[in-house]
Amino acid sequence: MRIRPFFKRSLPGAARVAVLMSGSGTNAEALFRFCREHSGLAFEPVVIVTDAPETSRAAALGREFGVPVAALDIKAFYRARGEEAIALTTPRRREIREEWTDELRRLMAPYRVDFAVLAGFVPLTNLTDDLPCLNVHPGDLTIERDGRRLLAGLHFRPVEQAILAGFPTLRSSVILAQPYRGSGAAEMDSGPVLGVSRPMAVDLEGHPLEELARICAARRHSPFHDELRRIAVANLERLKVAGDHVVLPRVTADFAAGRFGVDEEGRLCFLRDGKWLVVRTVEYSVDRSEPVLP
Repeated sequence: MRIRPFFKRSLPGAARVAVLMSGSGTNAEALFRFCREHSGLAFEPVVIVTDAPETSRAAALGREFGVPVAALDIKAFYRARGEEAIALTTPRRREIREEWTDELRRLMAPYRVDFAVLAGFVPLTNLTDDLPCLNVHPGDLTIERDGRRLLAGLHFRPVEQAILAGFPTLRSSVILAQPYRGSGAAEMDSGPVLGVSRPMAVDLEGHPLEELARICAARRHSPFHDELRRIAVANLERLKVAGDHVVLPRVTADFAAGRFGVDEEGRLCFLRDGKWLVVRTVEYSVDRSEPVLP
């Protein structure tokens, strides 16, 4: 069986990783703490990249963990070109996104990055054309219905979809993000699901599922500020700790060590004890030294 590793560093030493973040940076912080607590890792964060220097915690995390910060404010970039909205809804806005990505490439070039970790990074970017980019997602992306990933989507929506579908547990996923075209809707949350966290029980806080379904059916205009959204957000925050903060650092370590690959039939493979195994994904937890191959 011939396997192509997703990543194999050609130079000696640890892989040089850019950590991209937009907001509170809890996923980035979990990754940095993992690096501080584990020696001999096959990667090292060499730069924090943020699109929101005024509102994110990038500068604070950079100071705390001694990682330089490269900032390119995407909202200011769009405003300087006559656009208030940064959504990829018009040809001009998509053109500006490519200009912004080109500038991001120039900012990152001095750090000689081998791959990137999207740790709560909001803007779509085709840096994924240049180098591998891992992305953490608050939903189990191995679950499919009618050929599509049921729990794709942004922010609290994957958790809300899982609740409404009656799933008793939640997982976080780490994928190898793919380049996008056009608005990016078709490519969002696509790519191989490298790892998932262990299941975390959903907490409906005593609300019957039928009641939450009625709330959803009664919605008319977003944004929604109802009990369903509050419960989804509460579960999302729990999942960050039980899911994102567990699976992201561990997948990053195994990815940097060259343990993920793809065979000639396009199947995901994982290297264990010197042998490549075909897997659907890999399950990670804090209390096992080796991940589980479900």
